[in-house]
Formats: sequence, C-alpha cells, structure tokens
Amino acid sequence: MANWEEIAAKKRQTLKDSIPPEWVIPEDLLPPDSVDDVTGFPEASGWFTPEELAITNSNALELLPKLASGELKSETVTRAFCKRAAAAHQLTNCLSETCFARGLETAKKLDEHLARTGKPVGPLHGLPISLKDNFHLVGLDSTVGFVSHIGDAATYESVLADLLREAGAVFYVKTNVPTAMMIAESVNNVFGRTVNPLNRKVTSGGSSGGESALITFRGSPWGVGTDIGGSLRIPAACTGIFTLRPSFGRFPTLRCRSGMPGQEAVQSVNGPMTRTLDDLEFYCKTVVGAEPWLADPRCLPVPWRDVELPKTLKIAVMWDDGMALPTPPVTRALKEAVEKLRAAGHEITVWSSEDQQTGARLLDRMFVADGGKAIRKELERSGEPWRTEMGAYEVAEELGTSEMWQLHLDRVEFQKRYLDRWNKAGIDAILCPTTPYSSVENGKFRHVGYTGVYNVLDYSCISFPSGVLVDKSIDKPTGDSYKPMTDLDRTIQAEYNPDAVHGMPINLQLVGRRLEEEKVVAMVKTMLDTLS
Repeated sequence: MANWEEIAAKKRQTLKDSIPPEWVIPEDLLPPDSVDDVTGFPEASGWFTPEELAITNSNALELLPKLASGELKSETVTRAFCKRAAAAHQLTNCLSETCFARGLETAKKLDEHLARTGKPVGPLHGLPISLKDNFHLVGLDSTVGFVSHIGDAATYESVLADLLREAGAVFYVKTNVPTAMMIAESVNNVFGRTVNPLNRKVTSGGSSGGESALITFRGSPWGVGTDIGGSLRIPAACTGIFTLRPSFGRFPTLRCRSGMPGQEAVQSVNGPMTRTLDDLEFYCKTVVGAEPWLADPRCLPVPWRDVELPKTLKIAVMWDDGMALPTPPVTRALKEAVEKLRAAGHEITVWSSEDQQTGARLLDRMFVADGGKAIRKELERSGEPWRTEMGAYEVAEELGTSEMWQLHLDRVEFQKRYLDRWNKAGIDAILCPTTPYSSVENGKFRHVGYTGVYNVLDYSCISFPSGVLVDKSIDKPTGDSYKPMTDLDRTIQAEYNPDAVHGMPINLQLVGRRLEEEKVVAMVKTMLDTLS
C-alpha cells in the first residue's frame, strides 16, 4: 500500500496534468522565484491575447450584461478565466481541483440556450465562479487538506453549488485550503502552500487563501469561501479584496465538507470574495433572492432588505483587541480612516476591548472541544503527520457532555453581554483591524482574535480595502519603549518586517450586529465614499 507521501505526490501530479499543454506557461516566460509580485505577469508576458486580458480584467458586473445579451459568449469568457486560473496556479499554487472541460461544456450549453431562446438562464448567466475546496462538485475530491480524502470524489453537490448553477454560473476550479481548514494560512500536506500573488514571500491567508490568491491574480471574477474564525476576512485582508462574513442562516451551508464535522458551537458560514463592493452586493442579492431556505433547512427565510442609513453614523473604533496591537501600517490605516470619517461628520467613539479575550478563549475551547479527535481520525487513516500549526488540536483534551453544555451557556452569556454593551452605546458599527497585519511572511501568521470573536457572536462583518498601502519609510517597528500587552503581542511586534510587506494593501473590518448584512454593505459604501 502506498504511503501518505506517495498518495499526496500522485494527487499533485494529477492536478498538474489537468492543465492542458496550451495553458502551461512557456519556460522562457516563467517568472523566476525571485520575482515576488506576479500580478503583472499576464500583461507583461505577452502570453495572453488582448481579448483574454480584457475579459479577465473585468469585474463580474461588467461581464454579466454582456453575457446576458450575447455580446460575449460564455465559452469565450470561461476559456479566458480557465487559462488565467491555470497561470495563477503555476505561480501561486492556489488550486486544488480543476474541471476545465466540464466548465467549457457548461458554457457551450448556456450559449446555445441563449441563442435558441433569446433569454439568459438566470442572473449569473455564463459567469465563471471559483469555489473553495470544501464545496462538493460531483466527481471531484474535496480533500480539505487531508490525504485521507484523496480519491473520495463527491457523488452529490453542495446546496450552494446547485443554487449558483441554477442561476447560470459556470464552475471550473476549486481552490486550496489548509489542513482541516483550521490554519490562518493555506498550507497542507497534500498540495503544499499557497502564496500571495502580490508578494510571494507573504501569505494569502487562510483558510480561503486559494480563493484570495486566485481572485487577486484575476483568475476568477469572484469566488466563494467559508469562515469559522476569520477564514474569509483574513485572506481578503492579506490580498486587499472584499468579503462578507454573514451571520449563520443567510447563505446555504448544507452538503459542504467540514474539517470538523458535527462541530456547531461556532458555526461555519460561507460568503463571497470579490474585487468590488458592488459585485459583493449583487452576489448576496442573487443568493438570497433564490430563496435558499427552500433547499437548506437551516437557512432563514429572510429576503435581502433595503436599508436606509442615518445621515451620520455612530461608529465605535476598537484600536486593539487587548491581546495583540496591530502592526504599525494597520494602526496608521485605521487612524486615517477615523480622521476622514470624523471630518465627514460621523460620530466616532471608542470601543473597549474588555470582552475580546473572553470571546477568543471561547473560540479556542470550541475548536478543540473534541480533543482533536475529528482531525486525528483523518490523519491516522493515511498515516499523515500532524503539521506544527495544528499543535493545539494534537494535545487537546476532549470535553464531556456536561462541559460542552456549559460551554454553550458561557457562549450565550457572552453574546448577551456584548449585545447589551452595543445597545447601551447606541452604535451602528464597530470599526477595527481585520488582523494585526497587512499581510505577513509565510509561516508567521499568529493571531485570529480580531475576526474569531465575531464568529462566536455570529455578527455580520465586512473586510474591505482601506485604500492605504504599507510604506516602510513611515510604518516603522514599535520602539524599545513599547510595552507588549502579552507574549503574543511581543512576538508579533518583534516579527514585524516593514521591508517584507512594503506596498501591500491594508484592509479594515466593519462589524454590524447579527443578521445586519444589508446594513454593513451600505455602511461600507458610505465609508468608501468618505475614504476615497
């Protein structure tokens, strides 16, 4: 019987072989490893046609009217994104599965339908959409980074995939994740590490880091990731794109593969990852407009609602979470945003981090409540070793039923305390960092507290680009006079390397209350107008 390394190597080779020869980057055009930023490769290489560049540089809302009218054929658009996704993978290792032929066949049928009927199939007619690895598509693996799941091809599709297909979407790739989707960088023993196309020395985040890398390279017009502790917001922040972490029940989650199946103390959700806020909003309206509660029994029958914001917002700013100070560029971006919002007439107040550590501890307890058994079971099936990033799961002790029930009670008590504070403050939103980093060198992502606490609360959150870039001449490391809040803080500040992240985009996070997805979208629109 083959050992786990042989099985993983064969899977990687199969993925490599799935790229047609015409989409393999010629050796003489391949950027050397010393080239960090590969986002300019499609234009600079001369390997893409002007039409392929025009298509793949377009956003979803620019493509959809042309696809619906027949001005652009879905087969042409899909082929262009297949080629660019293939290039993205060769430069960043962002994919886990391809189904190029299937995607092109779907696109041809959509073109034929439009030609025959004069009507598009649905609001997403002919548009390619990338999916995170854990979304089941028939005939494809969903390894979620486990060797044990190699060859376990899906026999059914995720409910969200069915919904998107019925709306006219075309599937062509799935994207890489970390082991069990429980690491903040996308690295596993099957496919290896996904890197950031803006700078291959730094991470694209996790666990939806394959998606963020692909979208940032423009190998996908938009994609879908998931989030249980920041897995949408962290990779969006690492690459400077938009994402929405919705409350549980707004988007369908049924029939997706989990790294820890059955764990429901903190719910995993899925959401869009896009290059524009308008694309993000359209995706949300489309998914909710399809009435997903008729297909997923845990979806809430809540239509997408119109929101009218007050003329001035009351925004509470959380400068740090009491566990780790943001690195200097993130603090600077937050300060600049606050100054502009205040100048525009919005009311700014301070949000104390007094409850953040409690929320982070709850999240940690929830993640390891089974003593790491679910993850250990999959590793032992193949003999795959524990990765060092999974150390907390390797040594965890399982909670008993009584202890788990108490954890649920502690969670609800925490949710109530936070809600009461919010109501007393009378705020519209919390503005805070998404992570302590713009991005960070591969292997050095240390803290998910800024995102994970809001998973415990099940709040609606958007990670969005602030418009500020890291400047190593300004964003100097904290000096010797700085007194770290925690050992974690000391490590993060000591490892901050302005040279490594110079020029990287900086995202911020806007947090609304539970089920306020429409409101956070509207508030970020207002913020972008103010910050631009």
